[in-house]
Amino acid sequence: MLRSPSGGTGPAGAVRGEGRLVSIGTVLNLLREEFPEVTISKIRFLEAEGLVEPQRTPSGYRKFSTADVERLAHVLRMQRDHYLPLKVIREQLDALARGERIQLPAPAQPRDALDQALEEVLDPSADEGPAEAAQGLEGAPAAPAARIGREELLAGAGVTEDELAEWESYGLLSAHSDGGFDADSVTIARLVAELGRYGLEPRHLRAVKAAADREAGLVEQVIAPLRRHRNPQTRAHAEATAKELAALSVRLHAALVRAALQPRGQ
Repeated sequence: MLRSPSGGTGPAGAVRGEGRLVSIGTVLNLLREEFPEVTISKIRFLEAEGLVEPQRTPSGYRKFSTADVERLAHVLRMQRDHYLPLKVIREQLDALARGERIQLPAPAQPRDALDQALEEVLDPSADEGPAEAAQGLEGAPAAPAARIGREELLAGAGVTEDELAEWESYGLLSAHSDGGFDADSVTIARLVAELGRYGLEPRHLRAVKAAADREAGLVEQVIAPLRRHRNPQTRAHAEATAKELAALSVRLHAALVRAALQPRGQ
């Protein structure tokens, strides 16, 4: 049985007391007592990964049951306390659903740095700011991805105007025609700055950017026919497919880097 946060007012109890399906915004409020870092994007990410399957209203809004909230709490707890990857968590939840007993590893055993960095890349909520966290409380169809201004990017990444200008000159970051940057630009800037501390200059990272562009091009080739379809559900499936292909591409990239760094026999 899932434990509740201290005080017995955990998510399961709150939803059970109401005895009804609740929106993703309500789920967020219920979970934040035990998981203050959880966001709307995190919940949607776990749904996209197949770890929870909320019901949908005719207009497409998510509605979560008590079991859904308990399952989310269990997933977040296994991530936080046992550092389990999502694949293992999914397998353990399936085993629990079959009535099997599961053996959890000892808590607080951190994964290696590459695994941890990979999960942060695959989960876009990891670097989510207040503006993104406030979006999407189940309303109209999702708005276009938020953009940030130049000053906001500089402040969020903790870099100087000269550094940003240099990275732009190498194509690592680029503004839209309105002068705004994608929200991911903060993450990119932080990573470029971190790599710079190890002596990797922007000119060294052009190959990384080129490889990312090629991978994105491959994904676009697969989903382009779906995006052009007249059926809205098919177009929505295109976006889910794009995310899945991107996640697989990042996993492959990480595995290839890991393999290339392994010592080779003489």
